[in-house]
Amino acid sequence: MATKKEDEDQDQDQDQVQDQVEKRNVGSESENTFTTSHGDVETNNKNKRHGDDAGGGGDADADASSVTFENSKETGLLIKIVRILSWTPQRCRYDPENPPSFTLSMNILLAFSGTFTVANLYYAQPILNVLAEEFHVSYERASDIATLSQAGYAVGLLFLCPLADMVPRRPFILFLIWATATIWIGLCLTTNFQVFISLSFLCGVGTVTPQVMLPLVGDLAPAHRRASSLSVVVSGLALGLLIARVLSGIVANYTSWRNIYWLAFGAQYLTLILLYFFLPDYPAKNKGLNYFKVLWGMAVMTVTEPLLIQACVIGFLLSAAFTSFWTTLTFLLASPPYEYSSLEIGCFAFIGIVVVALAPVWSRLITDRFVFLFSVVLGLAFEFVGIVISTFIGNFTVAGPIIHAIMMDSGANFSHTANRSNIYNLDPKARNRINTVYMVFAFGGQIMGTAVGNRLYAQGGWVWSGCSNIAFIGVAIIVGIIRGPRETGWIGWSKGWSIRKDDPQKLEPASPASDDIEGVLSSSSQSREERHTEGGGTPPN
Repeated sequence: MATKKEDEDQDQDQDQVQDQVEKRNVGSESENTFTTSHGDVETNNKNKRHGDDAGGGGDADADASSVTFENSKETGLLIKIVRILSWTPQRCRYDPENPPSFTLSMNILLAFSGTFTVANLYYAQPILNVLAEEFHVSYERASDIATLSQAGYAVGLLFLCPLADMVPRRPFILFLIWATATIWIGLCLTTNFQVFISLSFLCGVGTVTPQVMLPLVGDLAPAHRRASSLSVVVSGLALGLLIARVLSGIVANYTSWRNIYWLAFGAQYLTLILLYFFLPDYPAKNKGLNYFKVLWGMAVMTVTEPLLIQACVIGFLLSAAFTSFWTTLTFLLASPPYEYSSLEIGCFAFIGIVVVALAPVWSRLITDRFVFLFSVVLGLAFEFVGIVISTFIGNFTVAGPIIHAIMMDSGANFSHTANRSNIYNLDPKARNRINTVYMVFAFGGQIMGTAVGNRLYAQGGWVWSGCSNIAFIGVAIIVGIIRGPRETGWIGWSKGWSIRKDDPQKLEPASPASDDIEGVLSSSSQSREERHTEGGGTPPN
C-alpha cells in the first residue's frame, strides 16, 4: 500500500509540473511569444513591455532580448538534464517498507561500472610513448597526462566524495558518469597537447564514481553478504586497471591510439545507460550536513590519529613506487634493447592475474591469522626484494621488469588490503571519512611517484628511477616498524611484540552501514574517547 501511495504521489507531482508547463506554454502562445521554456516567456514579455514604453522598441532592446533568450536556453537545458538524471524508473524507486534487494546481478553491475570508470585513469599509461610522438613532446612531458589524471582523481576524492553523504547517490553517480563521458569526447578529438592534459585532469576528477559506489554497496547489501559484495566491486576496480592497459596496448598497436579513447567513451555511456535503468535509489542520510565541517573533520583526523597517519604514510609511499614503476616501464620497454610494441607493453598488464590469484591465499594464510601490521610489513618486504632485483638487472634482461611487476603488485595489494582493514577498525562511525583520507594520501603518492620517477628516468635511466622506488619502500618499512600493532601513541611497542591477533571476542564488533553517516557528525576527539571507553583504552586491531 505504501509503495502504491508513493507512486501515486510521485505521478501526481509530475502531472502538476507538466500542467504548469502547459499553462505557461498556452499563455505564451496567446501573446505570440516563444513556447520553449519559462525563460523564453519572460524574454518576450520583457520585449513586449519595452516595445510599449518606447513606442515600438529599438536596437538596444533587441540586443538585450537576444542575450536573455540565450541565457534562458542554457538554463533550460541544464534543468532538463538534471530532471532526466533525477528521474527514477518505478522498479528502482526507494520504498522504506520494502527496500531494494541486493541481488548478484546488481553486484556484478556495480563491479562492471567500477571497471569501466576507474579504467579512465590507466588507458594512457601503456601508450605514453605513442602520445609523445603524436603530440610532438618528450617522454617526460607526455608523462604529465598520467600525472594530471591522478591529480584530478585526488581532487575528486577530497572534494566530491564527501558530497555522497549529503545528496541522493543515484543521481549523483549518474551525473558524475555523464559529465566525465561528455568531457571525454574532447580527448578523442583534440590535437592540442595542453587541451589534452587539461581534459585529462577534469576526467580524473569525475572518475571517483567507484569510491561513491562502495559505501552504497555497504548500505544495500545485507549484513551477512556485505564483505563478499564489497570484494566483488573491489575486484572490478582491479580488473579495470588490467583491462585498460591490455586494451590500450592492443588497440594502439593495430589502429590509431584514438580508437581506445572512443572505445572508453562508448563504455562509459553504456555504463550510464545500464545504471540509469537498474541502479536503485537510496535517500540521502544527512540532508543538513555541513560540507565544510566534513572537510575540516577529515583534516583534524590527519593530526590526531596515529594509526591513521601511519597507514596513510605507508599508503602514500606504496602508491608512489607503484606508479613510478608502471609509467617508466613503458619508456624502458619501448627503448633499446627491447623496443617492444604497444601490444607487447600492454600485455605486461596480464601480470595482474597473478595478483588476483595470490590475494585470497595471502589473506587466508597471513592477514586473517596475524595482526594487520605484520601483513603490511611483510608485503612491503616482498615488494622491496622485487624492486632491488629489477633495478640492477632490468637494463639487460626482461626478467627484471617481470619480477618487479609480480612482486611489487602482489606486495602492494597485500599491504593496502591490511592497511584498510586496520584503519576501518579505528571508528566504525567514520569509515567514509577515513577512506577518503587514506585514498587522498594514496593518490597523492601516485602523483609524486609519477613525477619523480619520470624526472629521474629522464636524467639517469632505469637505475635512477628504480633507486627512488627502493627509497620509497625502504622508508615505508621504517614507518611500519617504528610503531607496534597495539601502540596507542605515535611511536613505540608498548603493548607487546606478539604478531598473533587478539581474541576476536574482545574486538569491537562491526557496525551497520548506517553508522558511517552518523560518524560524519562526530568529531575526531569524541570518536577516540568512545573507542577508549568501549575498548578498555586500546583501539581494536
